[in-house]
Formats: sequence, C-alpha cells, structure tokens
Amino acid sequence: MPESSGETETNERVTDSQGSLSTHKIVSLISQFADDHLTLVRYISTGLAVAGVIAIARSIKLVTTFQAASEIPARFIERNVSLRGKVHSVTERGLEVEHVPIYLPVISPILSKCKGGCTSLMLVHLVGVELTPQGRVWLQKNLAPAPTVWLKLISREDDMLHCLVSQSRQGSMWSYCLNEELLTLGLARTAPLVGVLPDSSLYWRLLKRLHRAEVKAERKGRGLWKQDSLWERASKVVMDNAVFRLMRRILKKTHD
Repeated sequence: MPESSGETETNERVTDSQGSLSTHKIVSLISQFADDHLTLVRYISTGLAVAGVIAIARSIKLVTTFQAASEIPARFIERNVSLRGKVHSVTERGLEVEHVPIYLPVISPILSKCKGGCTSLMLVHLVGVELTPQGRVWLQKNLAPAPTVWLKLISREDDMLHCLVSQSRQGSMWSYCLNEELLTLGLARTAPLVGVLPDSSLYWRLLKRLHRAEVKAERKGRGLWKQDSLWERASKVVMDNAVFRLMRRILKKTHD
C-alpha cells in the first residue's frame, strides 16, 4: 500500500533529525579534539599564518635582498620605489651600496638563513650629477662609516642604478638629498638624466629640481662657481701686463 502523507512527513523528520545529530556529533568531536590538543592547534594556526605572510612578502619582494641591479623588478624602477641601503665605499664610478630590506621580526631571520647570509654590493650613481674631485672627497667624508641611505630608483643602465640618494642629517629626523646638496655646495654640476624620457613629467621635475640647486651655488659663488675678488682680478691683470713684466726685469737687472 502507498504510504500516507503523514507517514512520509514522519520519515522526513526522522531523517532530518538523524542528519542534525550526525552534524552535531561531528562538530562536538572536532571541538573536543581542539580542546584536547589546544597547543597543537595554536602551532598549526601560527605556522599557516607565517607561511601566508612569507608567501605574500616574497610575491611583492618585500623582504628580498637584491644582490645586483638586474635583480630589481622593472615595476620598481617604473614606480620610482625607494630602497634602503648601506654605503660601503665611494668610487670613481659611484657608490657601492648594500641593499638592506625591510625587517620583519619572524620572517626576515628565516629568509636570511635560507639564503646563507651572503651579501653583494650594488653600484649606484647619483642621477643628474657630475662630481668634482672635491665632491667625491666630500662624499667619502660624509658617508663614513657605512651610513644608511635611501635610494629613490630613477633608471637602470647595465649594472648601475641611477638614483636620488637621501640621508638623515645628524641629530635630526629630517633627511636631505645628496644630489641637491652637492650641487648647492658647488661640488658638482648638472649632467644629463640617463634613462629618463625627455617628454616625461619625471624628467622635467628632476631637471627643475637639480637646476635650481646649481643656480643657488652659482649665485652664491660656492665651490666650482667661486670667483676671485675685484682686488685679486685686478692684481692678476697687472701681473700679466707686458709693460709691468718689462719693468720688473729692468729693476731686477738694476739691483744685480
């Protein structure tokens, strides 16, 4: 005989009730396991969280130590990202800088152990600046011993990075741009902006910024723009005059 509607509803209720009991039983078992192994669950959760953060940090190169200019992603150059570094020496080609990535308490030690802790220096050129010998001496004096600097990436050329280099002033929380400082002191002159498109807004911003610093040094007569005083220029003209030289020779012979 076919089942009545009442019997069908009763069977469905029994089935739903059994399903609810099974689900409740599973949840209870999981909860009981978590309570009994609370420390293990915490370790697993922490491990998964750390693994997730490491994966994200690696994907965006947050804690990556760059050993050479070629290792820096192109998007970092395009977006003019700033990197932290430590200056090791000042050479005729530029600054030799060790990249110092952002430090994360748990992740950074793990990654440094995986890489073995080896370091390599990157060659950095102060963009838009041609140093004088005095400017190189000034850098060697002010960038010792191994200060921390910020490198604003402008362009890349083979193994060299062209950057705006900034450093914190001693006893101050404010930083200053070494490119501008050298030009302002008359220890360098402006140079072509390598790797920057002339029709880009970045090109004109940099050009205006560096040119303004150079003009300031020229107006104040600093460094390579220093001029002799009026008395020094007049004395030089007199000393170079042919008549004056002849008179000196005559007087010298007379005394002899």
